[in-house]
Amino acid sequence: MKQTYIIGEIGQNHNGSVEIAKRIIDKVAEPVIDELFGEKLRSMNAVKFTKRDLKEELSNSAMLKPYKNPNSFGSTYGEHREFLELDDNQHFELYKYAKSKGLEFIETLCARGCLSMTKLFLPDKLKVASRDLTNLPLLEAMAETKIPMILSTGMGGKKELDDALDTISKYHSDISILHCLSQYPSEYKNINLKSINYLEDNYKDYTIGYSDHSIGIMMPVAAVAMGAEIIEKHITLDRNMKGTDHKGSLGVDGLFRMVRDIRNLEKAMGEKEIFINDSVKETRIKLERSIASNRSIKKSEIITESDIHLLSPGDGFGWTDRHLVIGKEAKVDINKDEIIYKNMF
Repeated sequence: MKQTYIIGEIGQNHNGSVEIAKRIIDKVAEPVIDELFGEKLRSMNAVKFTKRDLKEELSNSAMLKPYKNPNSFGSTYGEHREFLELDDNQHFELYKYAKSKGLEFIETLCARGCLSMTKLFLPDKLKVASRDLTNLPLLEAMAETKIPMILSTGMGGKKELDDALDTISKYHSDISILHCLSQYPSEYKNINLKSINYLEDNYKDYTIGYSDHSIGIMMPVAAVAMGAEIIEKHITLDRNMKGTDHKGSLGVDGLFRMVRDIRNLEKAMGEKEIFINDSVKETRIKLERSIASNRSIKKSEIITESDIHLLSPGDGFGWTDRHLVIGKEAKVDINKDEIIYKNMF
């Protein structure tokens, strides 16, 4: 199958620190070794960051609202949000760092003002958060850049998705759609992975994937098995770090296990056919059954069906070839419970 495009969503799990962001990128770029078979697997394909323009974020009263909790980085919500923002130059620095590690770089832009970063660099893809699926002015401004775009459906249905696609496709058609549930963490009963198949059937011109907000790695791996070609998952250095997204993100070990399992699944999917794989040849010989004597057969005796049964190993005649043995004259003495080979009759 095609290689899955795996996005590690750092978002704002950098906690306002370029150095923390680089440390997460380092972990994403590490080779994934499957120790069971000693194979080096492809690591994640991309990292994703989030950029907000606080002038286009919330109402003034909402920004001034007191925000006092263990995950707060400021006394008001506005101060909290401002603490977590990296400026355009810092995003550019992280873009160059990710590129040096062989990773693509994706930006979720939450306002038209965030497009100022394109004066410094062009992200490989632009992501539209599901909350902005109906923000058509933002979508139009992003589409004008002609940068490939990814849409999450987490807060939208068919109408919202169609309106977004109509807006973007006026400028280009390089669009991917991710099934998503904007519940943090997502309850399994609400995820509805079959939406992936719906999108594949009804939006054939687009690449379909899955953005996951559940706990663990089961849902992303299952989504790939169902045909998702893109997986997006929140990642962090430590799920116990201060900040609202860390507990719902994958830590370093979870990141490794998810990528390992997806890459191995890609190899395991194979083709729509049934056949005997070359890898089972030795096992077949060892475990399958061959025609054997169920009594001592003397030289010159004629072998009858009542003289035979089946035993391992499987390097002799199978039961469907018993006509090649029955009625033949034994050339040698054949002991009881021994495989009957061609040179014996």
